[in-house]
Amino acid sequence: MIRARRVPVPLAVPALVAVVFLLLPLAGVLAHAPWGTLGDRLTAPAVREALGLSLVVSGWALALSLLLGVPLAWVLARVDFPGKALVRVLVMLPMVLPPTVAGVALLQGFGRRGLLGGFLADRFGVSLPFSTAGAVAAAAFVSMPFLVISLEGALAGLHPRYEETAASLGAAPLRTFRTVTVPMVGPGLVAGAALCWARALGEFGATITFAGNLPGTTQTLPLQVYLLLQNDPDGAVAVSLLLLVTAAAVLVALRGRWLGHAAVREAPRPAGPEREERADGAAPPADGPADGPAGGYAPGAAWPLVAEVDGATALHLDVPAGTTVAVVGPNGAGKSTLLRALLGLTPRATATSLRLGGRELAGLPPHRRGIAWVPQDGALFPHLSALANTAYGLRAQGVPRARARAQARERLDRLGVGHLAHRRPGELSGGQAQRVALARALAARPRLLLLDEPLAALDQTTRARVRHALRRHLAGFPGVCLIVTHDPVEAVSLADRVLVLEEGRPVQYAEPAEVARHPRSPWVARMLGRNAWPGTVRGGGLDTADGARLVTAADPAPADGTAALAVAAPEAVSLHAARPSGSPRNVWRGTVRELAAHGARLRVLVSGVPGAPSEVVAEVTPAAAADLGLAEGSGVWVSVKATEITVVPL
Repeated sequence: MIRARRVPVPLAVPALVAVVFLLLPLAGVLAHAPWGTLGDRLTAPAVREALGLSLVVSGWALALSLLLGVPLAWVLARVDFPGKALVRVLVMLPMVLPPTVAGVALLQGFGRRGLLGGFLADRFGVSLPFSTAGAVAAAAFVSMPFLVISLEGALAGLHPRYEETAASLGAAPLRTFRTVTVPMVGPGLVAGAALCWARALGEFGATITFAGNLPGTTQTLPLQVYLLLQNDPDGAVAVSLLLLVTAAAVLVALRGRWLGHAAVREAPRPAGPEREERADGAAPPADGPADGPAGGYAPGAAWPLVAEVDGATALHLDVPAGTTVAVVGPNGAGKSTLLRALLGLTPRATATSLRLGGRELAGLPPHRRGIAWVPQDGALFPHLSALANTAYGLRAQGVPRARARAQARERLDRLGVGHLAHRRPGELSGGQAQRVALARALAARPRLLLLDEPLAALDQTTRARVRHALRRHLAGFPGVCLIVTHDPVEAVSLADRVLVLEEGRPVQYAEPAEVARHPRSPWVARMLGRNAWPGTVRGGGLDTADGARLVTAADPAPADGTAALAVAAPEAVSLHAARPSGSPRNVWRGTVRELAAHGARLRVLVSGVPGAPSEVVAEVTPAAAADLGLAEGSGVWVSVKATEITVVPL
């Protein structure tokens, strides 16, 4: 049980005074309200007329604010342009201007002698001052900022990956805005609209200055209060009570659910190891029927990929149809940038040429490229069910709703999550959500499939299950699939080719077996669990970058001066308590830095003394570690046979 936090007296007293200060005037309205004649006063013809006009004016002001303010909020939240800070200041300015100053400003802009008013009157015969339309303009001028600021905050809190994913599924910008952006920022939009309407309903100063106080034309309820104060103070209190109750009702209705919760928040997924279960508790099948994802494609369809990418990531791709390519490399190597460049979603890199099946697509917007993208977290739309998520791409492409849902259900069944079709993303485990994201991408019938670490967030058991399902469903894919991964098991088991990127440039492009045998990058060698020392070939050995000398037995040996990589498996590294004698030609002293379990063996990280390799990883049995007395900080001798070192020219 959480105990209430004690509030310091120096803070509690001013806070209490603030509450009293805010409450006292409102309590005065309640205390002095003419309760006995309240009904008669509120149903008087003049009050009813003013109330009706207030509802009309505030309603039209809200409509105008939605029409103009929603696009403005989106531009402020999503687009960087010169003068953006100034535009935001202009949006907020009506919120801090005195109401009468706002009215004067409206007269100077839309009055008959204003900047635009004369043109409107002469050309169209429209005169806004002292008209109902003028009252609407005044109310919209002071209330629209509440909508724009609230919605901009909601949009800023919505990650663009949802909109980008919708575009990759074939949704045009307006469809994405209508079906993804607006529903996901619904709380912020509703809160902003309600505050905008309430502000328009209570507008007084700008209205009376710009539109006047004409009964039946511009005399809204706040102006009626002003008029009653002169002749009927009790009536003014009664009408004020009506406005007070209306504003309070709006805030109470929004409290907790809408205010302060601008963006959609996904329900938390189960903590701990992911478990995929049916509703009845039985485990789902590892995958669906054996048929691949070719359903929905024309017989014989094939889309090879030929692309030229320039920028932060620069390379040429020429990949046959039906090929899965694993894209690997260290963090910051440009892997995700490559995917986003192919999609046309980043200015950091650009696909200057992009041909799928011989058709040039580089000049097309993302939603017309036929490229489906699964980001790292899947980016399932939280307001849609698994079935609606999966059918989204088909619906965006114009497939009728019934047929799209039928095909989506079939795709979910193939991936073993058809029984979860009715659930929303927040009700799915990580493995289930990832399968739905894959089903959604495949159901969209893409010509190029991009998967950005699709299994990274899953535990080992779920990852193996989803990996097996993905491998089966990629078997019949007639396009090209690029998978970004840091997992060598995924690279070997899923991919036909491996593309190694470092600093945005390709280092190696080969079959997985070739990459495993002859890694051309220290990072890849270490990813595969091997030791790697870059250096230069000299005199039958390798001078490493850290000043060590390694004797090798490469046959044939690369020419002297060749940049190369010396690679040795951890099990080829021997550790000794004393300097070994005999055949090892590479021997040096080191210090144990770290011990870690690796299956039934221990991996030992050893740092070398000056003049030796800076670090090496060895694999030993627990018994051998005990015999050697290995512990962090202990000294040890390291040896590697020359015949165990592979030299790979770079």
